[in-house]
Amino acid sequence: MELTANALKVLRARYLLKDADGRVVESPSEMFARIARTVAAAESLCGGDPLRWEERFFDLVSDLRFLPNSPTIMNAGKPSGQLAACFVLPVEDSMQSIFDTLKNAALILQSGGGTGFSFSRLRPRADIVRSTGGVASGPVSFMKIYNTATDVIKQGGARRGANMGILRVDHPDILDFIRVKRAAAELANFNISVAATDAFMAAVHADGDYGLVNPRTGKGAGRLRAREVFAEIAESAWDSGDPGLIFIDRINAANPTPLLGPFESTNPCGEQPLLPYEACVLGSIDLSCYVRGGEIDRTRLAADIETAVRFLDDTIDASVYPLPAIEAMHKGNRKIGLGVMGWADTLILLGIPYNHRRAFALARETMRFVRDTARAASAALAAERGVFPNFGGSIYDGPGMPRLRNATVTTIAPTGTLATIADCSSGIEPLFAVAYRRLVLDTELSEVNRHFVRMARERGFYSEELMREVERRGSLRRVAGVPAEVKRLFRTALEIPPEDHIEMQAAFQEFTDNAVSKTINLPRRATREEVERAFLLAYAKGCKGITVFRYGSKRGTLVKFADVD
Repeated sequence: MELTANALKVLRARYLLKDADGRVVESPSEMFARIARTVAAAESLCGGDPLRWEERFFDLVSDLRFLPNSPTIMNAGKPSGQLAACFVLPVEDSMQSIFDTLKNAALILQSGGGTGFSFSRLRPRADIVRSTGGVASGPVSFMKIYNTATDVIKQGGARRGANMGILRVDHPDILDFIRVKRAAAELANFNISVAATDAFMAAVHADGDYGLVNPRTGKGAGRLRAREVFAEIAESAWDSGDPGLIFIDRINAANPTPLLGPFESTNPCGEQPLLPYEACVLGSIDLSCYVRGGEIDRTRLAADIETAVRFLDDTIDASVYPLPAIEAMHKGNRKIGLGVMGWADTLILLGIPYNHRRAFALARETMRFVRDTARAASAALAAERGVFPNFGGSIYDGPGMPRLRNATVTTIAPTGTLATIADCSSGIEPLFAVAYRRLVLDTELSEVNRHFVRMARERGFYSEELMREVERRGSLRRVAGVPAEVKRLFRTALEIPPEDHIEMQAAFQEFTDNAVSKTINLPRRATREEVERAFLLAYAKGCKGITVFRYGSKRGTLVKFADVD
């Protein structure tokens, strides 16, 4: 096991067990053993061999080839024992439902999980409340209450609370929702997204209007010009990074269990659509571990995918659930989300620039392999353990379709801290910077891409002065002494056009069951019209959602570089 100084800092701050006085009482090796032992214990429920799989799981995670989502690392073996990362809770149009859901969300947030909500069922502001004779305060006001509650709940004692708030574009309060985060202090614990329907997107293209619907009555509540609403979404996203868009009809077209109802929301980073009370366990494979001789070693990768699928399926049974309804839904659909990280590093090792057409082609080829191998592993588990209980009526319940243990098998998550532990690039993102400093839980981490350091030494242009310049600038664009082909290979997020960010997201989405977490980075000088074009392109390319981030639009949260426009 080779852990960097930064990995050790993050593990001590967030993941290693501590005693009552806050002292670390566990080594990294013991942590990985705890995870492997806890998850492998579920093998006994299906007649498996826990000791055999404990050894296999330990090898996989301790070698950093695969890491599960943060709650599994934090909570495995604890009495609380909640191991899933992603949840969605329903918010119905009653005071009791609103505050019951808030209580349930508190339990999830406390365990380290992230929660998504759709507020689309709540009656609009100023609508009638017959029981009191008063008027409703609307979805945005209740979101603010949820946000305040999240402020006082520390996720697992180790991370800031994370929520997703979603409102349908045809809700009468949609403009209030779109504009709410233009004030920097509002909804700091929420990512927000507009659920954009196909009808709305068609109206945007046609420069037409579309109808609003009062969710209390189901009746029309006026009409808005689609392009004006779309421009408001772009304005707010340009200003603050929120809202994103989720293409709700496209997400529901891929719903594997349509008889159980439609998707209304996702997890906080948007990559995991879930039904009400549903959960999902995630895990990511570091693809850069499999680069051998100028190509990806598919034999080794396939073997680890099979082990990772089994690990995630066992995690469902090893988890302690915060609510019986969540346990019933998760064990009914048994959704897992196997993803990848280290993609930018993989391309560097293969000598392919991130936004080259070869990179997009390899993304499709690689994710197809991951998905097909993961589905085959899920089918093998189904033969051994049975299909997921809600299989009947699912999209797989038909002739010629695979009989799967899990309703979904693949998801692309952001892997922020996991990538720090594994010392690889995050998810499928390009490098944020070649070298930079950032804060994690008040701990400053100095991040330097190890592949750049190695290449600089091998090619003879390394120096301490050069590294200080790279850290000051973030990118290699204006750093003297670095060969042009190396600069192309180490392009950072802000050097890549938004069209190419979207192309990469679309490439992975094509072969991902759930959705893809990907930030479309824009330079500070980007215009509102460029944000609109990015939204339209993501829809045209088949993405399930999009998040844009213009550099500098969130004050006080970013590393500052000399070269950023």
